[in-house]
Amino acid sequence: MEFLHILTSREAKLLLFSNDSARLNLDLRRTSRTWEIKREGDEFVFPDGTRVSKGVIERIAKDEDSVYFVRGGVYKAAIAGKHFYKLVPTIPPTIEINGIRMHRTKEVNPLQDTRNKVNAVRPREGETVLDTCMGLGYTAIEASKRGAYVITIEKDPNVIELARINPWSRELFTGGRIQVIQGDSFEVVRRFRKESFDVIIHDPPRFSLAGQLYSEEFYRELYRVLRAGGRLFHYVGNPGSKYRRKDLQKGVMERLRGAGFAGIKRVKEALGVVARKPERKGRD
Repeated sequence: MEFLHILTSREAKLLLFSNDSARLNLDLRRTSRTWEIKREGDEFVFPDGTRVSKGVIERIAKDEDSVYFVRGGVYKAAIAGKHFYKLVPTIPPTIEINGIRMHRTKEVNPLQDTRNKVNAVRPREGETVLDTCMGLGYTAIEASKRGAYVITIEKDPNVIELARINPWSRELFTGGRIQVIQGDSFEVVRRFRKESFDVIIHDPPRFSLAGQLYSEEFYRELYRVLRAGGRLFHYVGNPGSKYRRKDLQKGVMERLRGAGFAGIKRVKEALGVVARKPERKGRD
């Protein structure tokens, strides 16, 4: 996988204060490694030989909500089409789609948000995990670090492209324990054999954007592909609960119960619910 040097407003400002050269972290602080950028007049020379003008660096310095990458030139990590996608320089980054962030970034950072979700079902060494909605892949990566083999599904090719740019997503494509499938989870899950997974982590887009992923029909498919005794975590969030007293989690719990799940309960710190598939009758 090609390594990209990443710039944000923070690094651009440091470059502008430099004289002859500067050593900077260029992987969004994924590691502590630094690279040398030389200054030659009004140009900055990056390790791959790319020359970037002072004017471009000044524009990046003013843009505190975006991520840029260097590859023969400087490009914003953003994709415009039917929707507008971009990486946001939280640490680790999140994706913004039409101005809506895909991770919690206020009370917790995206990494802690991910760990809260994974901790709800605690994948173990040798288990197989289904991650239904990949995004930047933090859930799949965290589960794989715990020794699990992970299949992760992402519907949107634009999201996969931004994941390839993001240094914090690198293990998705290089780790060996993760298989990425591009497709709609509603359709892809139907193709799995029954009882294929020990753990399912279901973190869908909001209900208004992906209502079918909150349906009892889909939950029955998740039940089918989960092994007896397997665990499910379903991120729900709490949209509308503060002002309209709407309890989306309650409806999710009722539909999970209708699909056959048991042991259903809320997980406050992860803003979701956990459930399990009952053990087979007669098993010791």
